[in-house]
Amino acid sequence: MIDLAFIRENPAKIREALQALNSSGPLEEILALDQQRRDVLIEVERLRAERNRVSKEIPRVSDAAERQRLIEAMRGVADQIKDLEVTLGPVAERLQAALLEMPNLPDPSVPMGPDETHNVVVRQVGDLPTFGFAPKAHWDLGTDLGLIDFERGVKLSGTRFYLLRDAGARLQRALIAWMLDVHTQQHGYGEVYPPYMVRAQALVGTGNLPKFGDNLYHDAEEDLWLIPTAEVPVTNMYGDEILDETTLPIYHVAYTACFRREKMSAGKDTRGIKRGHQFDKVEMVKFVHPDRSMIELETLVDNAADICRQLEL
Repeated sequence: MIDLAFIRENPAKIREALQALNSSGPLEEILALDQQRRDVLIEVERLRAERNRVSKEIPRVSDAAERQRLIEAMRGVADQIKDLEVTLGPVAERLQAALLEMPNLPDPSVPMGPDETHNVVVRQVGDLPTFGFAPKAHWDLGTDLGLIDFERGVKLSGTRFYLLRDAGARLQRALIAWMLDVHTQQHGYGEVYPPYMVRAQALVGTGNLPKFGDNLYHDAEEDLWLIPTAEVPVTNMYGDEILDETTLPIYHVAYTACFRREKMSAGKDTRGIKRGHQFDKVEMVKFVHPDRSMIELETLVDNAADICRQLEL
């Protein structure tokens, strides 16, 4: 979440960033709510100061009628303060919600464009393979080889679920173990095995809530959420803690199952295992000093690319 003071002091910079993102983030609403909240707080503090000042004077007033008048007046001031504090609650609540809707600002080095057709290829490694035959889609090949069983997955759990069988199940298990070994033994990550269910605040911390709430599985009785990625629990591991700068950087890698309720129309992008409601993933997370964030990001990308290179993908 972007710091409110930064938004207040840099509205023009944020407007420019939102325009570059083609986003309609609630900047103007945030500025208006912030001003409204501050105006109310200023008035509350003024009334409290007045009440404190008069309350100190009342014992020194000798005239009983005047003393009673001041007491009644201060009761009225107390009522005003209560009324203002009541109005402050909804304003502060909506301001917090609007802040959570504000997207993060892009790094200045990120190329801007109206859509994905303006994406810039940063690097390309290797050459695309050529085949002397028409390659099959993975959903056809996996079924033909007995690696993926879509029919029984749907029978068990409904659409967008599948079974991995025999060599398919073994391949996934082997890839997960191998990726964890590469990242821990060659790239210096510490392995974490986190819970698959988290509190709402963890999802707020990674920006999944409130924006993607409709795509998450929620246990209402326990108020716990199934994770859509290991990024959620691992990123929040050190929440509400102050890390000693000398302990940085901290690298973590985690394997988890992931759960998403993505609602998409039937079509090519939803076929196969690409958009399943349950899938497995190996995730890397770094906690680093801000001054080294770009260097660490590039190294993280290299670590992920190394997996593809070793698999000759």
